[in-house]
Amino acid sequence: MAESEIGAIRKLLTSKPRPVGWSERRERINEVGSTWPVAPDIKCEAVDCDGLGGEWSIALDSEPSCALLYFHGGGYCSGSIVSHRRLVTEAGRAARCRTLAIDYRLAPEHPYPAAHEDALTAWRFLRRQGIAAKSIAVGGDSAGGNLTLGLISRLRAAGEELPAYAWLISPWTDLTMSGSTLATKDVVDPLIHKAYLDELADAYAPSCIDRRDPLISPLFADLAGLPPLLIQVGSAETLLADATRLAEAAGAADVDVTLQIWPHMIHAWPVWNAGLTDGRRALASAGQLIRAHIR
Repeated sequence: MAESEIGAIRKLLTSKPRPVGWSERRERINEVGSTWPVAPDIKCEAVDCDGLGGEWSIALDSEPSCALLYFHGGGYCSGSIVSHRRLVTEAGRAARCRTLAIDYRLAPEHPYPAAHEDALTAWRFLRRQGIAAKSIAVGGDSAGGNLTLGLISRLRAAGEELPAYAWLISPWTDLTMSGSTLATKDVVDPLIHKAYLDELADAYAPSCIDRRDPLISPLFADLAGLPPLLIQVGSAETLLADATRLAEAAGAADVDVTLQIWPHMIHAWPVWNAGLTDGRRALASAGQLIRAHIR
């Protein structure tokens, strides 16, 4: 079942060649990400987060005193609330909390550190809504996972309260591209390849910037003192080593870390949870762990 379902998603993703221009790429990720609409019982509400576009989503049994702050993926150059709406809303259902999705600024128009500044703005907006840090989980996929770790590192450096939990799906943690699976998984990954990542990294963090900077490549950060982490990654991803090396580094720093490697799954597979059993299972697992930490 899992292999046949993921085969259908692979077919969807490869049905058209990847567009060349940034605007066309953004349209394409919105198209494939919104293949399945939001469930009819979910309430979505646009919100201005101190100048940032945001969206609350609320399932019927959401606990109003808890929240999941979510940063979408897309290599810092694409992705949006639209492309990730089905993932975010179903994650909120699984965690039984409100979600706040953010449209942070994108490269190349807005390179590093614009997205990090927006993440901090979103966090402070959320805290002003009266939600305690211990009742907030922060998450993201791919570049959004990177951004999640960057936000927590900035909060820690500032001596501020940290979120209770961090959830990372297929995180892109190493913009130096030194992971071995960039080569060993290249044939089976339908989406993410080194040449593409190089292009994204050049747009987001030009070569004059040291990409080993912990805020750009959190794999090289001091991870001590981070909140508990859940890392979910597919076995068919070129970024598999970005996830496994992060889990090893976090564990060595005495962080409570859960690593889940999902057989046959591809990059950010929970995006297509409506048509993918393992996408729904991954969200259910994440929701259970989030609930255990934020209540």
